Amino acid sequence: MKSLVKLSLLIAILLFPVNTWSQIKVDFRKKVINQTNTRANQAADKTISKGLDAVQDGVKDAIVGTDENESAKTQDKEDKEDNAAPAVKSTTQEQPALQAYSKYDFIPGEKIIFYEDFSQDAVGDFPALWNTNGSAEVVTTNLFPGNWMKFDSRDAIWTDALLNLPENYTIEFDIIPVKGSEGSMSGYSFRLMQCINPKTYDHGSVPGKAAFCLSLEYYGRPGYRTYINSKEGEGMGLTGFKEDKAFYQKESQKYHMALWYQKGRVRLYQDQNKMFDLPKAFAVEGVKMDRLRFEDGAAMVTNIRIAIGNPDMRSKLLTEGKLVSYGIYFDVNKDLVKPESYSTLKSIASILTENPAVRIKIVGYTDSDGADEANLDLSKRRGGSVKNELIKTFGIDASRLESDGLGETQPIAPNDVPANKALNRRVEFIKL
Repeated sequence: MKSLVKLSLLIAILLFPVNTWSQIKVDFRKKVINQTNTRANQAADKTISKGLDAVQDGVKDAIVGTDENESAKTQDKEDKEDNAAPAVKSTTQEQPALQAYSKYDFIPGEKIIFYEDFSQDAVGDFPALWNTNGSAEVVTTNLFPGNWMKFDSRDAIWTDALLNLPENYTIEFDIIPVKGSEGSMSGYSFRLMQCINPKTYDHGSVPGKAAFCLSLEYYGRPGYRTYINSKEGEGMGLTGFKEDKAFYQKESQKYHMALWYQKGRVRLYQDQNKMFDLPKAFAVEGVKMDRLRFEDGAAMVTNIRIAIGNPDMRSKLLTEGKLVSYGIYFDVNKDLVKPESYSTLKSIASILTENPAVRIKIVGYTDSDGADEANLDLSKRRGGSVKNELIKTFGIDASRLESDGLGETQPIAPNDVPANKALNRRVEFIKL
């Protein structure tokens, strides 16, 4: 009987409007009284009255608040969509400690000859220094600073002007694998190549005259391929994969990739680890790479840096009295030394350890983007951060180190294009 009463009550709640609740209370009370004894009637009467009062209040609130609540939910959803980063889902990626790079032996080239951070391009545009047989656009993300070039297709995006690369150089870039148009991570390919067609797209599965290709499969496994499309290079192509799952890349995670090319030898690094070392990748005369190309998947890329020359840090610091370094990295507007700086700092620390009487001053510099005072403050904080890392991580006595920052006040190149701005963003070590 009690179950039947409750069921009847629920049906009544769903079918009648708010202004009939007073009558409903009366009708239900009469029915219950007529069907039960006096004692049960009194208990049921109290229970039903309290229940109906509570339900009536709830229904009133629901009816009055429905439109407002739905409107608020819709607006909240729209606000979140408007602020969402393109292509990158919200995940947390902590920067590894500097010590994590203790086996990182990559040292970037001394002179920057190409730099691309897409800062000169408007968000939503195709980047000015690149070409494509498909599409790409400059985007930003809420997870990582700066502008990024995002591509999502099986077509290619390449450096428009040919690169004049010598026998020895380094290439670095930051890349984020993202979800492709098919709804999941697509992987990507990066190709360092010698082109056939300087003004257009080289077709085929092995395009150009020669190339080193890094390919990331859709499930994250990295692999490589080298080839030389000439009679001399026939049969000399190499292929391989990194089966260690510690090297597998993940969607929406940022990776710092570094390639060291030395007279045909190719070493490739991912974050703090050497991934591939190919001593004779291009053991044929006449191979001269001249183009970078991204293709076959979906990713976001920035901070593409090509530098030449191996810095003789010992001679620069001890003999000439000043070492200008581009191997110490910071995020945009940040003073935290990035782990990729480990090899450079280790080399400087070794020089200081072997020459205990030497004292140095560490001076940070910036480009001219932003306010003068902010740049001056940032440069001072960066100089101090480098000093602290030498003390904390490498055990250099604090009494041997000084730090300062001069902001944008002493540029060594015009602050007009990304490559020149990258030259002005530097850290100098001055012998005292």
